[in-house]
Amino acid sequence: MSKIEKVLASGKTHTTHNSAGNTSRGHNGNLDIVLSSPGSDTPAHVLTAVQPHPKAEQLFAGAWSACYIAAVGLAAQQMKVTLPGDTAVDIEVDLGQTGAAYFLQARLTLRVPGLDHGVATELAHNADAICPYSKATRGNIDVAINVLTA
Repeated sequence: MSKIEKVLASGKTHTTHNSAGNTSRGHNGNLDIVLSSPGSDTPAHVLTAVQPHPKAEQLFAGAWSACYIAAVGLAAQQMKVTLPGDTAVDIEVDLGQTGAAYFLQARLTLRVPGLDHGVATELAHNADAICPYSKATRGNIDVAINVLTA
């Protein structure tokens, strides 16, 4: 897997987990996109993008974050872990270049304040194993997973 030498564009989202559904927001957002879960007519996710015309990296980060936060909920159920009310995930996707070739890279940060760090790390990796977007990118782009419990 090639490392990016020069970042050309980035897309960032912040997605929160709550009992009424998940909300995904781009930093300094201007555009809302309502997403629904498969098989449901009820909106489950809202993506707020940074610009009136979001970059592809922003949309990819938003879709990935909505999927990943749902996977965090599933992983927590399987592990019999109660998620803190302010559980969130931040995803940043970069488009970059190495020589003449273009690549993507991503950083996922799971925020679970108050949860034991070891449990939170296991939760993050279990969610990564469940999430279809994580599966699709595995081995194809450089992805870093971070966990914050404070």
